[in-house]
Amino acid sequence: MSRLWVAAGLAGWVGVTLLLSQLRWFSRPSLVERLRPYTPGGLAPGGRGGLLSLESFRDAIAPFSQVACERVARLLGVSEDLDVRLRRIHSDYDATAFRVRQTGASLAGFGVGALAALALRPPLPIGLLLIAGGPLLAFLLLEQRVAQASERWQRRLFLELPVVAEQLAMLLSAGYSLTSALNRIAARGQGCCARDIARVCRRVRQGLAEQDALREWAEIAQVDALDQLVPVLALNREASDLGRLLSEETRAIRREVQRQLTEQLERKAQQVWIPVTVATLIPGVILMAIPFVKALQAFSG
Repeated sequence: MSRLWVAAGLAGWVGVTLLLSQLRWFSRPSLVERLRPYTPGGLAPGGRGGLLSLESFRDAIAPFSQVACERVARLLGVSEDLDVRLRRIHSDYDATAFRVRQTGASLAGFGVGALAALALRPPLPIGLLLIAGGPLLAFLLLEQRVAQASERWQRRLFLELPVVAEQLAMLLSAGYSLTSALNRIAARGQGCCARDIARVCRRVRQGLAEQDALREWAEIAQVDALDQLVPVLALNREASDLGRLLSEETRAIRREVQRQLTEQLERKAQQVWIPVTVATLIPGVILMAIPFVKALQAFSG
């Protein structure tokens, strides 16, 4: 009986604490809530999460998700920083939010694998594989999705870069400054380069120097052609014929794009011969095998 009263008292204490945590006069606001009115848009109406709200749960598991998922990604061979890849593709998620989402997907995969193991009752090795493979598969799916989006963005940026560099050369030769030329391309363009240049212009308006903003763009994009173009753009205040230098660099980038496209076409042309070769070899092997088998039968008889 005493144990029942102790359990009831603990349950009542937890319930009263949760109820009182929703009252403004009882619960102390967090530092984020106290600083919210002094931030841009902080006066907008927004409810403060309670003790067991979704926001508090995310805040609680965010450090664990960040550390655990980073270690798992390193073990699986992912060396590039997740924050760089998310910034490269202009994702709405930051690294912490993406890791929390990845942790949730892994937990869901674990639940699906455990339910499948309980329902099918396979042998022990297969059951362990289902339980361990569910969260790992969910983790890898999200990681692979980000990696593929990052590679596609780099490829599109590399293909658009000669056109954008040529436009920059024309604008600078026409008398535009580097900042105004970048703003014009960012306002009129719609591709990957235009979005990246818009971020460069935004960083310049925030107080960063043009050269530093361009170098930051190159570090995020990690495209070899852009690494060669940014040092030329950094000569804006030192070279008087920057348009001619950009034109020469544009021709070099265009030759590199043409070389890679030619290499890709040749590789696809070689892949075409694989099914043709297989389709030719199989009938030839059959025609050679028939007299060989007949000869073996004759000698054995």
